[in-house]
Amino acid sequence: MRSRGLFGVTIEVPAERRAAFEGSFRAERFGTAVVSHIAASAYVIRRTEADIARVAGNSLCLGLQVRGPGRLDTGSGRSEMIANGDMIINHSDLPYDATPGTDGGFQFRMLKIPVTDELTLGRSVTDLVAARPLEGSRTLRPLRALLDVLTSSKRASADPERDIAHIALLGLAARGRLPDSLPEVRGAIRAGLRYLALDIMAAQYHQIDLTPALVARSLGLSVRHLHMLFEDAENTFSRTLMLMRVGEAQRLLITQPDLTVSQVAYASGFESLATFYRVFRNVYGIAPGDARQAS
Repeated sequence: MRSRGLFGVTIEVPAERRAAFEGSFRAERFGTAVVSHIAASAYVIRRTEADIARVAGNSLCLGLQVRGPGRLDTGSGRSEMIANGDMIINHSDLPYDATPGTDGGFQFRMLKIPVTDELTLGRSVTDLVAARPLEGSRTLRPLRALLDVLTSSKRASADPERDIAHIALLGLAARGRLPDSLPEVRGAIRAGLRYLALDIMAAQYHQIDLTPALVARSLGLSVRHLHMLFEDAENTFSRTLMLMRVGEAQRLLITQPDLTVSQVAYASGFESLATFYRVFRNVYGIAPGDARQAS
């Protein structure tokens, strides 16, 4: 019933399965967009012309089929299988028919963004039927990274409205509606790749030998390109890595009283004790030992 009211869809659950049906639904505002999470027993879902007339949205929808494959039919003979991990991009006010491929239930996340000319760079998207992104598009990796940031709790968005604009551009480019050579799309690609770099840094910051070259190689980029990703960010690559390390050091000082200050410094990725003391005092205004005593 919530899906029917919020998204304007028709849901069908066979009578013999209704007693065992279970599921959860959550939707929350994220800037100008709405993020929704659905996990439920398998059911058929349709957005019909009547549904569209009843609940029109004029929104760009970016979805992720986390679990539960199925068939997506958008009319006129257009039908494709959607597998686990596939993304679907479409305009909200077009009909579709989604049929589960198994009886094992499904999990789906979606970002729904109101359409404006500014958001789409003046392109019309009202005919964008539900489909997967184009294979081989260089926007796919940054698009997935941004979708993960905006629809999961793994990492917070640094600038929600900006990231919403970025993911809309990447979604349209991934469907062939915008060339990826546009400056706005290139900026969105950098934003998505920056989140991928942050994921690598967050997982490996404690390693003393983590360098820009290692992160760049993991992303298939040059070191120069890696540093360019952080030009529009609040901090450079080096300062971002330093803040991760000093933040971990501050946490260890408080939660691990048995560790010496030297052990804390090296466990947090600092290669020099002198550097650790200098950075810690610069960030927190006091020495590491004083911070531990104060806590």
